Amino acid sequence: MKVRTMVTAASMAIAGPACAHGGRTETVTPRFEQAIPNIPGKSMIVVEVDYAPGASSQPHRHAKSAFIYAYVVSGEIESKVNDGKTHIYKAGQGWSEPPDATHSVSRNASRTRPAKLLAVFVVDSDDKTLTTPLK
Repeated sequence: MKVRTMVTAASMAIAGPACAHGGRTETVTPRFEQAIPNIPGKSMIVVEVDYAPGASSQPHRHAKSAFIYAYVVSGEIESKVNDGKTHIYKAGQGWSEPPDATHSVSRNASRTRPAKLLAVFVVDSDDKTLTTPLK
C-alpha cells in the first residue's frame, strides 16, 4: 500500500481544524490512499473526520469526480447533501454522495459528545482538490 504525497494536498484541501461554536473544531486525518488497480485512472482515499462537541465543517463542494461513502464510527453526524433532507446518522450508519455534490450541512449533532466518521472517496487519480469551501 502506498500513501503518496497527495495525502498532504488532500489534507490541505479538506483538513485542518474548522471553528465551531465556542472554538470547538473538527479535525480531518488522511488514513489511506491507493490507486485502484482494476479501474485505471481512479484512486481510493479515506479520511477520518473527528468532530468535537458542537463542531461543524464549512459548507463545501466535493471534487467533480468523487463518489463518496461516509460511515459514522461514533456519535451522531448531521448531514445534508445537495437538495436532500437534513438527516442525523448514528454510529454504524452511513450515506453516499454523488460526484460534484454540495455538502451544505456536516456537523456533530451533539454539543456534549464527540463524533467521528470515515469518508471514503473514489476519485480521479489526478483530482487533487477533494473539497472546496462554498463562497
